[in-house]
Amino acid sequence: MTDSIKPISDSFSAAGQVSADDLQQAAAQGFKSVLNLRSPDEPGFSVNEQHQAEAAGLDYTNVPLNPSQAEEDKIATALAALEALPQPTLIHCAAGARAGAIALIATATQAKLTAEEVIIKAQQAGLNPEQPHLHQFVESLRSESTPDHV
Repeated sequence: MTDSIKPISDSFSAAGQVSADDLQQAAAQGFKSVLNLRSPDEPGFSVNEQHQAEAAGLDYTNVPLNPSQAEEDKIATALAALEALPQPTLIHCAAGARAGAIALIATATQAKLTAEEVIIKAQQAGLNPEQPHLHQFVESLRSESTPDHV
């Protein structure tokens, strides 16, 4: 699993779907918690994951995010969960795109990064800046930094 984890910051890393063994390895590597962004109706969702994470000594939260549509309220819920969870946190989804986006959004929010800095960090981490959640975040940063013309 270590090859499939993308460190986004000291606090947040992203991965695709994890197994019980992956959760044990994550705990051994020093992770304190897991944020699962998958919906229970997604193929491959592990109904036992919370139990497996807790058995490994990890705090666990599930905030289902739609993989193709950014919903501000769910993104806010995921970010609030990350603030509450002990760090470092392993964030995962099916393939890692949502997880990478949320990890970068959380990192960018904490560091107060500009839209351009977020895009650079995304590219450095191998994340697609056009991923829906990340794209929406970057656009919101751009609109905040653009003065309104009256």
